[in-house]
Amino acid sequence: MRVRMAEEKDIERIHSLLAQVALVHHKGRPDLFKYGKSKYTDEELKEILRDEKRPILAAVDDNDCLQGYAFCIFQQHTDSHILTDIKTLYIDDLCVEETLRGEHIGKTLYHAVLDFAREHGCYNVTLNVWSCNESAMKFYRSCGLKEQKVGMEVIL
Repeated sequence: MRVRMAEEKDIERIHSLLAQVALVHHKGRPDLFKYGKSKYTDEELKEILRDEKRPILAAVDDNDCLQGYAFCIFQQHTDSHILTDIKTLYIDDLCVEETLRGEHIGKTLYHAVLDFAREHGCYNVTLNVWSCNESAMKFYRSCGLKEQKVGMEVIL
């Protein structure tokens, strides 16, 4: 398994993995996530792939077939009255093909994200995880991530 930047040829596999994530979210929060819907269209994915501020790292097998991805976004607050001017790499979505989970592809991908962030002068790497996704929370904790802030809600 190696990690490279995602390309347009990966779009079909990206859609497949996005569907896996969408199903996990729908099962955990059907009040928030629609069943069977895609997060992005092909055109939206092509736009993201062209955007240097939104890199997608791809874990690919020996046949160059995408088996995992990390959608990332560079963030930086400049001229804030209260926030320091740091550069962050935010992981918007990280997924590994469900049939290959447990084979350390996720950790390989996550460490590639850390290396990528360091190479681009980032101070930190952040992400959000839905509390209903216990396996993701366990995975991120095993990678050394700590809670930075907590989102809360009340349903009316």
